[in-house]
Amino acid sequence: MANGECRLRSPFTVRRSMPLENLNKNRIANDVLAFWMVLVHISNIKMIPRPELVETVNDGLKLSPVTLILGPRQCGKTTLARMIGEKQAATYYDLENPRDLARLEHPLTVLEAARAGDPGRNTPASGPDAVVAGVGGPEAVALPLSVARQRVAGPDEEMLGDAGGAGVFRGHGGFTLGETGVERQTELWVRGGFPDLFLAPDEPSSLKWREDFVQTFLQRDIPMLGIQVPPVTLHRFWTMLAHYHGGIWNGSEIGASLGVTHHAARRYLDTMSGAFMVRQLRPWFENAGKRIVKSPKVYVRDSGLLHALLGIPGLGALQGHPKLGASWEGFVIEQILSRVGERNAYFWATHGRAELDLMVLAKGKRWGFEIKYQDAPVMTKSLHIALKDLKLERAWIVYPGRESYPVHEQVRVCPLKEALDELARGE
Repeated sequence: MANGECRLRSPFTVRRSMPLENLNKNRIANDVLAFWMVLVHISNIKMIPRPELVETVNDGLKLSPVTLILGPRQCGKTTLARMIGEKQAATYYDLENPRDLARLEHPLTVLEAARAGDPGRNTPASGPDAVVAGVGGPEAVALPLSVARQRVAGPDEEMLGDAGGAGVFRGHGGFTLGETGVERQTELWVRGGFPDLFLAPDEPSSLKWREDFVQTFLQRDIPMLGIQVPPVTLHRFWTMLAHYHGGIWNGSEIGASLGVTHHAARRYLDTMSGAFMVRQLRPWFENAGKRIVKSPKVYVRDSGLLHALLGIPGLGALQGHPKLGASWEGFVIEQILSRVGERNAYFWATHGRAELDLMVLAKGKRWGFEIKYQDAPVMTKSLHIALKDLKLERAWIVYPGRESYPVHEQVRVCPLKEALDELARGE
């Protein structure tokens, strides 16, 4: 490469390949170029609407004086909070902003003044009377001014206790298939749902973002939560979980690999679950005369982060990786739970090797899901057993193809989008 030339690795970084004596002379020009490339990238980003999520939060505000949007960092919580706040003429406080923190040192005075400046907010027709606040962990809190008289708590404090015990929690992750569209399903699966990585201009930029996210989360976010685990240890643990993705939790085996007790390994698992990085899918067991698996299944919740932890740069590498089927399984489970909720979600497995990838209890019914990365899945003996033992209303076999077809009077093979649409209709 000739002297004075720079190569852009992504819209966010400039790699300077020049002699050291020329670096200072060209530093300003290079930085300006990188800055303009960032602006070009940002200007080309199209906002993806999230009407269902906005409606869910607004429903929470109608039922309760406090609604917390909980989710991992950088999943769009602040953007969502601002969207809701703008429509409700709310005041936005960023609790990571020193200026806003200084204003809230005397919250009663500040919030009473805001309320006095807009008396119309008290009328029922004006909708929820809200202050929208962003904090580093749980983010985008909607508080009616009548409740916001109470002390505004930090992310590690009992905000609901300060609000008189009322609160409706709404879980929030990255983009869903309903938001991105079925035509971008593969992209959503490979890159994951975090807005920045999904909207990155190319695969290398997306992968770099995911790798940086992992490092920042371990080195900055975990210590901020008061968790005293060395980042290197937790990174090894997270990587091990990626290799266990879709498998039954075995704390003794993972603990032995890390050189810690199974109790410590379990504590690490709960830490990652509480930070929305890992999902523990609970087992379903009832007295059916069979020996049932009673340990949870573990998944890295975002498929893009899973691929980064496994060193998978793109779709081509994923299709040749032994975790291909498990990756598809975890992706489908997250999409289904984003539609039906995660409170009543289970897997089922017996020591006789009969199993069901996912069972949800919704609208008084039991629905089952088998998830297969195959060209033409068929009915299995295991699914026959699950239909009988679990008394399923119906079941779906979800695969990455485009056609749907029945394989049993209660079971249908179908694409993910079709299964989500049927769930939405309650069929």
